Amino acid sequence: MPPLYAVAHRTLGTVLRGFWPTTVTGLEHLPAGSGAVLAANHHAIADQLFLGVNTPRHIAFWAKAEYFREAGLTRLVVTGMGAIPVERAGGRAVLSAFDAAVPILRSGGLVAVFVEGTRSPDGRLHRGRTGAVRLAAQAGVPVVPVGIRGTDRIRPAGRRLPRRHPIRLDFGPPIPVKVASASDARRLTDEVVARIQGLTGQEYVPKYAALPSSATPGGTPPAGR
Repeated sequence: MPPLYAVAHRTLGTVLRGFWPTTVTGLEHLPAGSGAVLAANHHAIADQLFLGVNTPRHIAFWAKAEYFREAGLTRLVVTGMGAIPVERAGGRAVLSAFDAAVPILRSGGLVAVFVEGTRSPDGRLHRGRTGAVRLAAQAGVPVVPVGIRGTDRIRPAGRRLPRRHPIRLDFGPPIPVKVASASDARRLTDEVVARIQGLTGQEYVPKYAALPSSATPGGTPPAGR
């Protein structure tokens, strides 16, 4: 576990859970001693924080590569947390994120992917991109669906300061992944999203959420469709 990640569990985790009452269920679904892709819905940047500090094992998040090129605190944090840089340019640059994540998974680690590819613009659950499933298939690990609730209420639109609101994280049973074709990846991704919907109760939208030019960390690269 990277040093800053351990510090976050001891300090930041205590602060977050103290100010935002957090309920966590289903941690027993994390495979013991083996890797898994955590596929979650995505409401807000705070999703990374609450998921990270409430999971008893280190999670590697995909983070946009620009963070690693910045000077100062941002670069220090993403590097210390063990984040994986994601280039948004496409092609081989995108595949480098898979190359970095696969060894982590094969060595028994966890990698979190926000299956919608970006934050939901309206609170609904949008069609999933297949990157999480393709990553799991390449590494030979299962996908664990994760439902996140309440983070969108911490700082809703028009509010400058965060407010208290209950947070809930629910981990579902792992889904075995075997992908032999693009249709397999699509079918399994739809199953993952359906499991997430069952955990969150969100309304489902059968279309992709638009990817902004500067997507938030943790999203599936654009190639994962």
